[in-house]
Amino acid sequence: MYRVGLGHDTHRLIDDRPLILGGVTIPHPKGPDAHSDGDVLLHALTDALLGAAGLGDIGEWFPDNDPAFAGADSTTFLTQALEEIASRGWQVVNVDCTVFAQQPRLSPHKNEIAARVAELLGIDRSAANVKAKTGERVGPIGREEAIAADAIVLLSRAESPVNSNTSG
Repeated sequence: MYRVGLGHDTHRLIDDRPLILGGVTIPHPKGPDAHSDGDVLLHALTDALLGAAGLGDIGEWFPDNDPAFAGADSTTFLTQALEEIASRGWQVVNVDCTVFAQQPRLSPHKNEIAARVAELLGIDRSAANVKAKTGERVGPIGREEAIAADAIVLLSRAESPVNSNTSG
């Protein structure tokens, strides 16, 4: 059995904030205006994982008004979502992601981001794809006011679902 999940995230960009995408810090003078670290790619992936497993969305699990998540590293969101889907017998088959940013140019960083995403998800590097698109100078992305990401994931039933009554 298979499940597909789709995730999306958008954040305004502000000066003097780190830009983190897929768990990788990208050199840029602007970063996301966010409650957590604002990693739009990991937020979209987390949302896609939760959606594919029928577990709601990232806002339900990690509300942006909860002080516990202030400045949080988004890898913790992704890790918790992975643990939840694994506990229900699902595993990630592959992911395909798109980051929308006018600047910085992401082509030089795509391989590093995809490798980090694959590592975080525990999948082969060939099963994690990251694309980058500009806003063609149109809208908030094109005016460099915002950054966004979309992610789609394919889950399959794990061969041996995690069971709290078994060891190993």
